[in-house]
Amino acid sequence: MPKNVSPEQVKEIQEKLKNMSPEELKSFVAQQCLFCQISSGKIPSRKIYEDDDVIAILDINPAADGHTLLIPKEHYQIIGQIPDDFLGHIFVVANKLGLVIAETLQATGYNVFVANGASAGQNAPHAIIHIIPRNENDDVGLMWQAHKGDEQKLDSVFDNLASKLKGLIIKKEQPKQIVYRKEESKEEKKVEKKKRETERKRIP
Repeated sequence: MPKNVSPEQVKEIQEKLKNMSPEELKSFVAQQCLFCQISSGKIPSRKIYEDDDVIAILDINPAADGHTLLIPKEHYQIIGQIPDDFLGHIFVVANKLGLVIAETLQATGYNVFVANGASAGQNAPHAIIHIIPRNENDDVGLMWQAHKGDEQKLDSVFDNLASKLKGLIIKKEQPKQIVYRKEESKEEKKVEKKKRETERKRIP
């Protein structure tokens, strides 16, 4: 909250938020969200893919060349809030994009990475899938130091999780099919290139 906002104004804002319907609150949050503004086109970006539900843009602070952010257009704060059928589509898209990005940039692998919550490294209040091209000795720090697990603790965690998940049935949903566009003509490629150049000029 800005420093120049008085306690009375803060109270008024809190009261308005409290009286909002879930739909109004979701709309309000989306209006404040940087990535919602990007997905709606209000903030320019280097968009490399888009369909009805998601947009993929190049990260302006990349871990590696080609680091891409795959973003649902509808506002979800974390991955856990996304409906199962939609989540399936997102990860199908992430995998397809990862293959194309790695091949195009001649990377030897790629990470599909999710930071779910601040303690996991999430620094924006919008669900994001990171797609990061990888090469040997690229200094991208996504590895952790493995250590021998304590048998007693492993048994305790196993009992706790197995008990909690007992009887859980996860239905297999049919993911949406990605339809690739037909090969563009030379004229269409020229138009698309000009459009990208115009968009790049808008980016500060």
